[in-house]
Amino acid sequence: MARAPDTLTLHPASTLAVRDGRVASFDLEGRLLTYFEEGVLYKRALDSRVHARRRVGGRRERFLLSEEAALWVFQRAREVAEHYLPGARGAARDRLRAILAWTPERLLAERERFSRVYKPIAILPPDRYFTIVLQATEGCTWNRCTFCSFYSGRPFSAKDLETFARHARAVRDFLGKNALLRRDLFLADGNALALSLGRLLPLLQTAREVFPGRPVYSFIDVYSGERHQGAFWRALKEAGLRGVYVGMETGHDPLLAWLNKPGSQEELLEFVRTLKAAGLFVGLIVMVGAGGDRFREAHFQDTLKALAAMPLAPSDIVFLSPFVEDPRSVYRLRREAEGIRSLGEEETRLELERFAWAIRGLGLRAARYDIREFLY
Repeated sequence: MARAPDTLTLHPASTLAVRDGRVASFDLEGRLLTYFEEGVLYKRALDSRVHARRRVGGRRERFLLSEEAALWVFQRAREVAEHYLPGARGAARDRLRAILAWTPERLLAERERFSRVYKPIAILPPDRYFTIVLQATEGCTWNRCTFCSFYSGRPFSAKDLETFARHARAVRDFLGKNALLRRDLFLADGNALALSLGRLLPLLQTAREVFPGRPVYSFIDVYSGERHQGAFWRALKEAGLRGVYVGMETGHDPLLAWLNKPGSQEELLEFVRTLKAAGLFVGLIVMVGAGGDRFREAHFQDTLKALAAMPLAPSDIVFLSPFVEDPRSVYRLRREAEGIRSLGEEETRLELERFAWAIRGLGLRAARYDIREFLY
């Protein structure tokens, strides 16, 4: 395969440098975003952890780099930018100087800065990995699903308005010009929208004062969300909320109960109707492979039945998430005790294809959501 020619490109909110088949991109602050070399794509998270991805024998491998390996990536990317400095002029020279001010050691130290601004960010929807996260709450209101360890040991709590305002300003300072790359806001953590309207409206107002003009998205579960009436969601829509992401998991009630997740197919349908009547975008998350071989067919059939009954718009989306079993989870202990077999990798791949084909046959959008690729 022919290599791309060496180039230096200035985008409105980032810089792209290509040299000898090595490709590096940087934000306007000069911090590394991505680096590509010899078939491996490296992505730097805001806390300077580096995630790598490559194809091996037709399979996608993912791995997290050690600090030593991350420093190597930072240096290699820096060398690509350094190559262009002698001949650069004007805006290009300014961009390159900003990039070269970030030594590998300084870039690695972003981990400490990040930890002063954020609590651990457990997960985001895949189409919001490049958002501005504002943590109005910590933890999850339910936090008893057998399969989930995202918020283990983190009881649910909410920031008061003053604390949230300080947090939002700290996020703005931390991101700097990098905020230009991030066009919307995500109100975190799990179930932030479970708060009362009296608490949420000032939070949304503050968020949009610190980051003007950006739409807001958030997670909510059926158990928390269905308790709010249509007026609640219409008021949030008027305040800047544009969409919500719901962990549907399955449309099969016995599997939902087996996962110890509250709610039912009928409650989900009514909740989605309420959200759509308020004019909100809806992202539904389905766990493909959950419940193993025992629930496989019923999970598929009832999930399709539930989706077919929802008033979803072409802009809404169903995320298909290959189930990832946490070896420390209650889910695993229960599955093994009951003799349920997990779906293998190839079975899961085929199941993902079956779900995607069937959902698109309903006229809905379907996309893959692999939690192992989460990066913020």
